[in-house]
Parts: sequence; structure tokens; C-alpha cells
Amino acid sequence: MAQKVRVRFAPSPTGPLHIGGVRTALFNYLFAKKHGGDFILRIEDTDQTRYVEGAEDYVKQALAWCNIPYDEGPGKEKDCGPYRQSERKGLYKNYAQELIDSGNAYYAFDAAEELNAHRKEHESQGKTFIYNWHNRLKLTNSLSLSAEEVQQKMDAGEAYVVRFKSPSSEILHMTDQIRGGIQIDTSVLDDKVLFKSDGMPTYHLANIVDDHLMKISHVIRGEEWLPSMPLHVLLYKAFGWEAPKFAHLPLILKPTGKGKLSKRDGDKLGFPVFPLQWKDPKTGDLASGYREDGYLPETVINMLAFLGWNAGEGSEKEMYSLDELIEAFSLEHVSKSGSKFDPEKTKWFQHQYLQLENNSALAKEYSEILKEKDLTPSQEEVIEVVATIKERATFVSDFWELSSFYFEAPTEFDAKAYKKAWKEDTSAIMRQVIHQLESISNFSQEHVQDELKSWITSQEIGFGKVMQPLRLSLVGAMKGPDLFHILSFIGKEESIKRIEFAIAQA
Repeated sequence: MAQKVRVRFAPSPTGPLHIGGVRTALFNYLFAKKHGGDFILRIEDTDQTRYVEGAEDYVKQALAWCNIPYDEGPGKEKDCGPYRQSERKGLYKNYAQELIDSGNAYYAFDAAEELNAHRKEHESQGKTFIYNWHNRLKLTNSLSLSAEEVQQKMDAGEAYVVRFKSPSSEILHMTDQIRGGIQIDTSVLDDKVLFKSDGMPTYHLANIVDDHLMKISHVIRGEEWLPSMPLHVLLYKAFGWEAPKFAHLPLILKPTGKGKLSKRDGDKLGFPVFPLQWKDPKTGDLASGYREDGYLPETVINMLAFLGWNAGEGSEKEMYSLDELIEAFSLEHVSKSGSKFDPEKTKWFQHQYLQLENNSALAKEYSEILKEKDLTPSQEEVIEVVATIKERATFVSDFWELSSFYFEAPTEFDAKAYKKAWKEDTSAIMRQVIHQLESISNFSQEHVQDELKSWITSQEIGFGKVMQPLRLSLVGAMKGPDLFHILSFIGKEESIKRIEFAIAQA
């Protein structure tokens, strides 16, 4: 029977979750759901010196906002918990001991000063110091010391770490689900520290032990972990465990395509690199988030899915719901090379998704903006306005710029438009328009349109000579939706008042 698909997203709570991390979580989630598997959230907080207050809650809130729910994790405890590594630390020492007992790891007592001296000596000779097979017998560890000397050091309470004993001359053959076959000569690997002197495991040991105990079938993670893959595969072999399948996702690149996308790029070019706004607990500095900048979660998910994945040859579809992504997703269609982040494409997705949003929901959001301006139109009126302007908007925050004239009369006019639209005879024509409007009893959009158009035709006045200054009077600029809708919406009295104001300015 095939092993059940179980994947995990394992961030460290050292700050806000970058969108690269959100994409890793998304790809894990899509893969799990595609194969009827489980998606697990694990908090890797073994490095307590880098722990940032609020970071774990931020991760959970970000995943919730993006609609990427985890099946197991903090707050959703199941058989494989606890899901914070700091709450599992009692486990790791035993596994480190198991590796020592099997000859796959050893105690190292080298002081930091000793190792620094070795590094400097190597640098002076133009070499790089690597702690491994070629020098470990010359250093202070349980391989070079007698059992008695080791025991004496332990009894005296000397600080030590546990290092992995990398094989000296083995060609390691590995398979990455995205990159294919990889091989490496183990003689170039260093003897990584697995267990620190403070009694905490390093990422490498805790990661392997937890993945094994949590029955993880596939490790889908960022490309930056590719250099760690040989060590992880060797650790599985050393424990005698079956390794999961590995897949390393490509980097998300800067908009220029050169280098990894960073917060600095977002700050410089004016787009967020975090799903939610983040307030640094120490400095109080704010970093912008997609949610607070007005993006919809569907936008962010759709945009991230296309950073490193495509639906395959011949597919031109760009808009995918989460369910459609689950159906279409496969690791075979994940790219090996980095993907360039495109802020404009993100806005394109946002525009598309805003058009699909329910007008009532958008009107509710817009009403909050209007309330801040001491405007309280009815919900029906706001829905009507939203339906009229939505197609020109990308964010709800665009609505006021596109529709302020529905709720407030212009107090000034666009100078360029005024010069173009208001001629010597315009005021006289606008007085005639007022007279016509006064005579219309049914002020519905259709009726006003029929009446005014018939009058313009009968007077043999060019449409532009009436419509341009009329739009300017009602809106203050040459913009906005159907003019007859504006007339009908603001009503006869308000329309006439605005035209009179425009005449008075002439």
C-alpha cells in the first residue's frame, strides 16, 4: 500500500512571513490536497536567540487570510504533536546519542577560539577550513581522544557539540522531484553540528527527526535548502529510515530578474513582500502587507501559483480558483529556474478578481470609506455606484477617486478641461439645459437621456457643445461613467445647482 501523502510547512518564528514562504506553504497545500493527503504546520523555533514575539501568530493569520488551512499544527493537535520544536526538545538528545552509538556522530570539544585560529590559518594559505574527514583526527573530539579523556571532559562539564561524521569518499546519488538526479562526492561535505552546547538540536537534526516522526512523505521547500539535501539524505541512511521524496522550489527573483526578492525591493518599488502588515515588536517599524494594501487573498494565491509553476504546454488559462489549482497542480510543472516577480501582473490579477467580487460586499467596504468622510448614503445607493465604477477600479481604495462626484458637488474644475469645454456661448447653452431639466418630471436615467438627446437634436446643437460642459459641471473633470446615470442619481435639484455653480465660475 502506498504511503499517505503528508507534507509540512515549517517556518521559523524570526519575523514576518515573506511571500516566498507563503508560496512554499501554497505548493505544499496544493500537492497534499491533490493527493488526498495532509498539510502540517510545524514551528521550527529551536534557535531561541532569533525568536521574535508575535511571529508565530503572524504565520497562522497569514495562512488563514490566504485560505491555506493546515490539517495539523499548533492549535490543531493530532497524533504527531506537539508541533513546536521547542516543545519537543526532550526527543532530540536521544536521537543524537543514537547516532553517536552507531558511529555516525561524535562529540567535539573544540573551543570557538581554536576553530577561529584554524580558519585564519587556512585563509592565510588561500584555503577554506572545513571540519571533516581530512582534519577531524587532529581536532579536539571523541574520534581523536581516548574514551577516558572524553569522559574526563564530560565529567568536568566542558562544553561540547555533537557533529555528524560525514563519509569520506562516497558518491551520493539523490533524486529531486523538480531537478532530477543529483550526485555529490561526500568528501567535500563538512561534519555539521547536530546538537549544540546549549542542549538544543540544530535545524538539521530536529528537522530530520520531526519529519520522520510526523511521517512526512514529501519535503517541498525552497531552493536555499538544496545544499542541505546531502546531509539530510545521509542522516536518514544513518538512522536506517526511509527518506521522504525531496522537491526544491525555485527562487522568487527581483522584478529585474537579478537576485532574490527582498523587502528592500518592495520598499524601493512600492509593493508589499509580506501577506499581512507587520509591526516590528522592537522598533515599531511597519512593513506593508497585501491585505492592508487592498489586495484580495485570491489575487495573492493566483499570483504566487504562477511564480515557478505553470499548467503545462498549451494552457493559456491564467485565472485559477484554489480548487482549480489543486486539480491542475503537479511538481512536474514546477520550474527549475527562478521566477521574476512582476508587481504589474499582480495588479492585473487584482483587477480581475475585483470584477468578480460581489457588489454588496464591495459596497460594504466602500461605505466605511464614505463614513470617514461623514457621508452616509443608503446601501442601495452605494451598490449602484459600485456597479457603475467597478470596471475601472483595481482596489476598493480607488472607488472615491472614481465616484466622489456622486456624493459631493465639485468645488473646482479641471483647468485644461474647462478651457476646452467652456466657450463664449456655453453659459447660454447651459441655461437652456437647466430649463430643459426643469421641465422633465420623470428623472430616470432612460427618460432624461431621451429628453435631452431629443432637445439637442431639435436645436441642431453639436452633442459635444452640450455634453462636455455638462459633464464638467456635474463631475469637475472629463471623467466618470454614463452622464445620464450621474444626472439621474444625484437628481434634478442637485444637477441644476451644479450647472448654475459652473456658470457662475465662467
